[in-house]
Amino acid sequence: MGEPERPVVTIAYCTRCNWLLRAGWMAQELLSTFGTELGGVTLVPGTGGIFEIRVGDELVWERKRDGGFPDVKALKSRVRDRVSPARDLGHLDR
Repeated sequence: MGEPERPVVTIAYCTRCNWLLRAGWMAQELLSTFGTELGGVTLVPGTGGIFEIRVGDELVWERKRDGGFPDVKALKSRVRDRVSPARDLGHLDR
């Protein structure tokens, strides 16, 4: 029996808004924190002011719905809640 499938995070960002660096930075933060708990982080270019973060098929952040961009604490907390709910995020949880 193989390993359980690890979730993939997808970050869709607007190329016209020049949000690639922000998306890349958030991907780096997630990979640094969750490492092998994730199956990967995929960046998906788009237009129309899109900035969405999904864990698998579940939308965990949407710029228009959630009022802007997540800070690192909010992002990691929302991803943790889906990937590894019992995981302590150290100083971010305090």
